Amino acid sequence: MVKKGRTSMREIHRVHIDRRQREAGYIMSSHHCHPYYELCIVEQGSCRFLLEDLLYDLHEGDLLLIPPQIFHYTRYLFGPCRRFVIYFQPADAEAVAGLLPDDEHFFSQVELLHIPEPGREQLASLLSRMFSEDQLNDARSPMMLKLLLQELFLFCSRSGVFMKNAPAALHRADDQILSAARFINEHFRQPISSADIAAAAGFSPNYLNRKFRESAGIGIHEYLVFVRLRSAALELVSTDHSITYIATHCGFSDSNYFKDAFKKKYGVTPRQYRDEGRESSIGPKGRQKP
Repeated sequence: MVKKGRTSMREIHRVHIDRRQREAGYIMSSHHCHPYYELCIVEQGSCRFLLEDLLYDLHEGDLLLIPPQIFHYTRYLFGPCRRFVIYFQPADAEAVAGLLPDDEHFFSQVELLHIPEPGREQLASLLSRMFSEDQLNDARSPMMLKLLLQELFLFCSRSGVFMKNAPAALHRADDQILSAARFINEHFRQPISSADIAAAAGFSPNYLNRKFRESAGIGIHEYLVFVRLRSAALELVSTDHSITYIATHCGFSDSNYFKDAFKKKYGVTPRQYRDEGRESSIGPKGRQKP
């Protein structure tokens, strides 16, 4: 299965599928991103995803595609939720990209789609086959799982409703939270403070931090640091800029703090990450991914 901690693309040798049951109030250990795709399918119940600066509420029959290196966190606010999670590499699904909306660009962005009630039984059967194959795990399983994943996307292209206007369905009660997240993503390179972020959202700093954590599962300062670290990780493997320059360019005023925070999150120093990342696979748009 997918290993815990820092995971490189080389450690995902085949398609994996996991089935999870979460109770209301379950708390994830941390927000995260990873260098491979994640496809979440809600089988029963509902859950909330924070992706970058957007919130998505998923319900039965919904599928959410998360590309590599997209920050995400899941909350269970509405009762028990049972869902499948599929992990895969770009090459596992590229053969069917031309039959999906936007062709090859489909896998370069977050996608939300819905399978209406008449197609749920077929979806459940396909996921059950994938799960059984994952558990079997013999010499034929990698190819079987790859073909089943492609069949899943083909089924979705035929029977699914692709929700291109998904952000319009966001919870309006969280508009200020989204404003804060967008402000951070737009201004993280600058020396912004909690007060600056709160002013953009229309809250006091303490109130915003509490509301942000309740809604997204992470504090404002933690989110700001994560966004800066994610940007630094991308620059490390896509540019030849010095580590000190990258730290400053991504909003860190103290390069030693940057190095400590980076190692705490990724498990290696920025220099080690750069060396390893340049050996990684190519991302969905041909850009090298950390």
